[in-house]
Amino acid sequence: MRLWLTALLAIVRREALRFVHQRSRFLAALVRPLVWLVVFAAGFRAALGLSIIPPYQTYITYEVYILPGLCGMIQLFNGMQSSLSLVYDQEMGSMRLLLTSPLPRWWLLLSKLLAGVAVSILQVYVFLAVAAGFGITVAPLGYVALLPALVISGLMLGSLGLLISSTIRQLENFAGVMNFVIFPMFFLSTALYPLWKMAESSTVLRDICAFNPFTHAVELLRFALYQSLNGWSLLWVCLSFALFFGLALLGYDPAHGMTRRRKGG
Repeated sequence: MRLWLTALLAIVRREALRFVHQRSRFLAALVRPLVWLVVFAAGFRAALGLSIIPPYQTYITYEVYILPGLCGMIQLFNGMQSSLSLVYDQEMGSMRLLLTSPLPRWWLLLSKLLAGVAVSILQVYVFLAVAAGFGITVAPLGYVALLPALVISGLMLGSLGLLISSTIRQLENFAGVMNFVIFPMFFLSTALYPLWKMAESSTVLRDICAFNPFTHAVELLRFALYQSLNGWSLLWVCLSFALFFGLALLGYDPAHGMTRRRKGG
């Protein structure tokens, strides 16, 4: 157990050091959601005409409504960035050394996930602090209740990135795959508008949004900010995490997954 903990701390420390030395990554993680929050929110609010947001049936500003979606955006981009580092590590050979350690492969990959989640949570709370400076706040206990939801959603989104990284052969191909995954997941979700608003436009798009795991990650965060629990979203996120992580383990298994095909190619 001590060896397992040592490996976890070493991987978390490595990810933290990498994050500290990549200041542009931290600034991008803040600027991107802040642009949506401050600049685009006014236009979206006017276009959508949102004043009463279910399921709360209370008057809240549109900026407060999209706050959980922007937190999810930070975690989604961070999960992809962490996976990008995995692709780089594979090309440089350091990933191969990590996976040949005596510890179980699932623990090493889970440690990598936890390290990425820790970084994303730091980014989210810095973003919330900046948003509070603009007067966009929730109840103080909501920030506390948000923490476990961030851990669960971060694991799910990070495992998706982990799965994608197991299928990428070259680093230069990752950017295109990221855009192919990130933007459909973000826009076809409840990050910017509720499901009932999407249903007014298209039932098919509404069903796609309801099936999207990112939608349930956002709803989990949204309910947590209001000190409540969305049990269905929690179940959906946990099942998605189990599926993505399980497939990622297969992808990083030299006997079955993409790692073997990458060597063969």
